[in-house]
Amino acid sequence: MSITFSTTDNKLTINTPERFDFGSHKEFRSAIATINPNINHACIDMRMTGYVDSSALGMLLMLKSKMGNNKEAVSLINTRPEVKKILDIANFGQLFSLR
Repeated sequence: MSITFSTTDNKLTINTPERFDFGSHKEFRSAIATINPNINHACIDMRMTGYVDSSALGMLLMLKSKMGNNKEAVSLINTRPEVKKILDIANFGQLFSLR
C-alpha cells in the first residue's frame, strides 16, 4: 500500500501505509506539495501503519514546518500502540496533536 491523500476546503488528509519509512518519502512530499494558503489543518491517519522509522519522523517534522508552529495544525490520528510508543519516545506529543 502507498500513501493516499485528499484535500477539502481547508484540510489535507494523508493516509500512511503499513510501513511508513524512506520508501514513502516521494509520495509524502507530493502530498504536502498540495498545501496551499487555504489549508489550515493536516490530518495524518496512521490506522494502517505498524512501523515507522526515523525518516518517517523527519517527514512529519517537514510537514509541521510547512504548516507552521501551531501544535493543533497537524493531527496524528488512529496510531497503533507500537507506533504511539515511538512517537512518545520522540516527544512528538509536544509538537503534534495525537489522537
